[in-house]
Amino acid sequence: MIVLGIESSCDETAAAICRNGKILSSVVSSQLIHSKFGGVIPEIASREHEKLLNQLVHESLEESGIKKDEIDAIAVTVGPGLAGTLLTGISFAKGLALGLDIPVLPVNHLEAHIFANFLADPSLEYPFVCLLVSGGHTQLWLIEKMNHYTLLGETRDDAAGEAFDKGARIFGLSYPGGPLIEEEAKGGNPKAHHFPRGLMGKESLEFSFSGLKTSLLYFMDNFQESDSVKKRDIIASYQKAIIDTLVEKMKRAIQKTNVKTCVIAGGVAANKSLRETLESSLPTIRILFPDLSYCTDNAAMISYLGELKANAGESWSIDFGVKPNLKLA
Repeated sequence: MIVLGIESSCDETAAAICRNGKILSSVVSSQLIHSKFGGVIPEIASREHEKLLNQLVHESLEESGIKKDEIDAIAVTVGPGLAGTLLTGISFAKGLALGLDIPVLPVNHLEAHIFANFLADPSLEYPFVCLLVSGGHTQLWLIEKMNHYTLLGETRDDAAGEAFDKGARIFGLSYPGGPLIEEEAKGGNPKAHHFPRGLMGKESLEFSFSGLKTSLLYFMDNFQESDSVKKRDIIASYQKAIIDTLVEKMKRAIQKTNVKTCVIAGGVAANKSLRETLESSLPTIRILFPDLSYCTDNAAMISYLGELKANAGESWSIDFGVKPNLKLA
């Protein structure tokens, strides 16, 4: 089976081709226009998707060597995400599907992030715990099999990726903040300042990053660099507070479920410090990380999951709409 995937949930426009579980092409265009605003402007994002989708689908087909009339189905992100950007992608996918007389399948963006780990290692077996951590979500899931997911804990306010972005703004860095904070933290002393870790009660699997962000805001109001403490030390300390929280909650989830495998999904999974800390903190647990190209939003994971669901016999009517607040379970 050959599936074209389309992703437009936020500010990445993407198209990909999957054939029999193998990604033949994956094209992503990040909308750099948002960097000057310090965050994503939904209306601008929707217009950028509209301009880019046709070009990216063409590039994806060309790169894969697949012709339009060879596509068996189209998989498209239905949610969660920004309503306008989702609508742009879904409208494009439906129009192309009608023109080619093939089915179009709605895909849950969060679920696709989880299943991107099967692209990293096809031998991944159920059950496993997933830390889904991105700009919009920070959640812990027990994945028993496809369509059988149990939410173990999630953030009560800001997501970890949002904490990175807002922290970057406080530090005077650009958007997106996660990669910039990671870069600026290199060579810094992560123990220079102890920032609070939210909801660290003994049994808690929930997250909270709003207090951390507020603490940084007040700290930077009076901070001045000195020979003993540099700005990069504070950036490193802030990053450490986020990563310590994520790692501690993952450790608790492993202990609670007694599974021996965990996977990381979402944009923050690209953070090297997070990867290294998890590996050193869970030496007896198998930890899988998706390839860096599959951490941030992409269409490869959409096409892959769409093919899995089509092969499992799932089917949908073409009259589905956008679901900006779509949940996983």
